[in-house]
Amino acid sequence: MPDNPPNILIVDDHRDIREPLARYLKEKGLKVATADSAASAQQMLSSTRFDLVVLDVMMPGEDGLAFCRRLRTESSIPVIFLSARTDEIDRVLGLEMGADDYLAKPFGPRELLARIMAVLRRTHELPPQQELPKIKQARFEGWTFNLPERELVRADGRVVPLSGAEFRLLSALVERPQVVFTREQLLERLRGRKADLVFDRSIDTRISRLRRKLEDDPKEPRLIRTARGEGYVLACEVSTS
Repeated sequence: MPDNPPNILIVDDHRDIREPLARYLKEKGLKVATADSAASAQQMLSSTRFDLVVLDVMMPGEDGLAFCRRLRTESSIPVIFLSARTDEIDRVLGLEMGADDYLAKPFGPRELLARIMAVLRRTHELPPQQELPKIKQARFEGWTFNLPERELVRADGRVVPLSGAEFRLLSALVERPQVVFTREQLLERLRGRKADLVFDRSIDTRISRLRRKLEDDPKEPRLIRTARGEGYVLACEVSTS
């Protein structure tokens, strides 16, 4: 574990789940804090920098889905959902709300640790054997995309938070505007775990989330268009520097 270990926040209303998980992760060298509700988690996030949130979906008060959706309007911190629900539709819904991964209960702490480290690698690094984009800034249709800072800026100067996956998707699209990317190419760009991602329809849900941030009308997208039977394309002029 590095000298500056990741700081993890576990949010779960069940003490018998969050406390043993916290002990295990601390034993493995991570920094860990816990919260028993979304309200408590929000207070901690406002005062402490965390690298990742492990978030239970079903909690009293504000549930995990609602909290994640609200969190995504102000932060791109990675989120791993924990849920007793195992249906595919629930996994897709979790991803649509902004989660970076989804782990069904019951699970082993070793699996959670592996998921945490995998998400942190995907968030802070590009996939193995993939070079960083040569461009530093891209401008298109009033948007400014600063790649070193991982910032997407509106014409009015407001910064729109991006998750790690959204950043990598948009990076690929602005590097080759008006070129169709197949879903398989975008899957490789995201995680390099094709089978799992095809199953949970992650590319489609991530594109949908990115459209909601970029498009005036996400249901009739002008920028990120679907190439029927092929994939997706950024259908506009892009100036880069």
